[in-house]
Amino acid sequence: MDKPLKMLAFDFGASSGRAILGTLSDDKLTIEEIHRFSNDPVQIRGSLYWDILRLFYEIKQGILKCVNSGHRDIESMAVDTWGVDFGLLDGDGNLLGNPYHYRDPRTDGMVEEVFKIVSREELYSRTGTEIMKINSLFQLYSMKFRNSPLLREARTLLFTPDLFNYFLTGVKATEYSIATTSQMLDAEKRTWAVDIIEKLGLPKDILTDIVPSGTVIGTLSPEIAHELGAREIPVIAAAGHDTQAAIASVPASGEDYVYISCGTWSLMGIENDKPIINEKSSRLSFTNEGGVNNRICFLKNIMGLWLVQECKRQWDREGDNLSFAQLESMAREAKPFTAFVDPDDELLFAPGDMPWKVKEFCRRTGQPVPESKGEIVRCIIESLAMKYRLTLDSLEDILGRRIPVVHMMGGGIKDKMLCQHTANATGREVVAGPVEATSVGNLMIQAMALGRVKSLGEARRIVRNSFPTAVYQTQDAGAWAEAYERFKKIVQKKV
Repeated sequence: MDKPLKMLAFDFGASSGRAILGTLSDDKLTIEEIHRFSNDPVQIRGSLYWDILRLFYEIKQGILKCVNSGHRDIESMAVDTWGVDFGLLDGDGNLLGNPYHYRDPRTDGMVEEVFKIVSREELYSRTGTEIMKINSLFQLYSMKFRNSPLLREARTLLFTPDLFNYFLTGVKATEYSIATTSQMLDAEKRTWAVDIIEKLGLPKDILTDIVPSGTVIGTLSPEIAHELGAREIPVIAAAGHDTQAAIASVPASGEDYVYISCGTWSLMGIENDKPIINEKSSRLSFTNEGGVNNRICFLKNIMGLWLVQECKRQWDREGDNLSFAQLESMAREAKPFTAFVDPDDELLFAPGDMPWKVKEFCRRTGQPVPESKGEIVRCIIESLAMKYRLTLDSLEDILGRRIPVVHMMGGGIKDKMLCQHTANATGREVVAGPVEATSVGNLMIQAMALGRVKSLGEARRIVRNSFPTAVYQTQDAGAWAEAYERFKKIVQKKV
C-alpha cells in the first residue's frame, strides 16, 4: 500500500476560484474543497481588469487554510486559469499594472489592423490558432497600436497561471498549454513564432522559455512559506490552461470520442498527436491547443454558460436572486424550440443585460421573442446544444469519420437539462463527469510530475475509479432534427 499523496490544486474560472485538496491512495483520488472565492473583474474608466493581487491573496488564503486544517504535508501545488491574458513585469520583476480582462474592448478592430501586416492565412497556418480578437497577440498589438507606456517598460510577459507561479516561486517560465492560447506559438515547431512577432513590431525578448506541461518549476518561496506556516513545497506548471487540465480528466478508456469542457466557455474537440491545419479547419474556426504529453487538442471555442451566468447577474441586480437550479426548473416548464440564439454572436460577447441581448438577437432574426426567465434560459440551453451539434458536424467533416460518444465534464454538467439536450441534439450517447474536471486533471498531472502516476492512460483509469458519471441517451430525435434545421438557418441569416 502506497503512502497517500496529498496535492493542492488552484483552479481559476472566469467568475470564481477554488483551492482543492487531492489525496491519491490505492489508485483512488479523493478531493476536498479547502477554499472558494469569487473572481470579480473590475471596470474602471471604460477598461476591464482582473483584480490580480486579490486573486493572489486568495491563493495564499487557500494555502493557509490547507495548513491550518492539518494538511501541512502536501507534496505539491499547481495553478490553472483561463487562457490568453497576461501580466507585464518591469526590469526589477515588478508587475506593471493590473492585467486586462480578455473582454476589454481595447482589442476591437485589432484583428483587421494585424491583417494589414500578416495575412489571416499566414497567421492561422503558422499558429493553428483560431483567429479571435481576445488572443494575446491582438492584445499586445493593441498596446503597440496605442503606444502603451506599459509595453515600452515591459521586460517580461507572463500568462496568468505563469504569473501566479512567479509570485509563488520567483521563477519566470511559460508553460506549454497556456502558450498555445496566445496566437504567438508555431504549432508545428512548438516554439515562439518569432518572425511573425517581429513583423508586427512586438518585443520578442519579453517572452520566456517554454516548459512542458507537468514541469516542476520551483518551490514555494521562503518568504511565503514562513508567512503561511507552510513547507517550501514544489510548485508544478501542470497544465496552466484550465481547458487542458480538464481534458486530462476525461474518464475515457479509448480514443474515439469528442469532449466538451463545459463551463463559462464550452471547449469541444478531440485529442490528436499532431496539429490539424488546413483550409477547412481555418474556415470552420477550429484551433489547435497544446496539452499534456505534448498532445494536440483540436477544438472549437464556443461561448458556454456565460450567457446564463450573465442573465443571472442581471436578474440579481434587479432583485430577483434565483439559483441556477431554480432557473433550470423554470426553463423545463417553458415551451421548447420557441427561439434560438447563436451563442458566439458578437452581440452576446460583452458583459451587461444579457436578457435584453437575447431578446434583441431574436428580434433581429425575426423569431418569437422569449419574455419570461424560463423562456430565456431555455432558449440559451437549447441553442448551446444545437451549437454542439453544429460543431460535431463540422468536426466529423474535417476528420472524415463519425464519432460515437460525447464526454462532457466540468461545472456545466450540473445542468442536467443541458446534458440531456446535448444527447438529443447530437444523437450521441453523452457521458457526463467529473464535475470538478479541471481540478481533478490538475491534480492528476501533478501526480504524473511527481512520478506517482506513470501515464495519462493510468491517470484516466484512476479518474474512472474515483468519480461517478451519468449517461444520457438521445430522446425525441425527430423533433430535435427538425429544430436543428431551423437553428442552422437562423445562425446563417443573423445580422
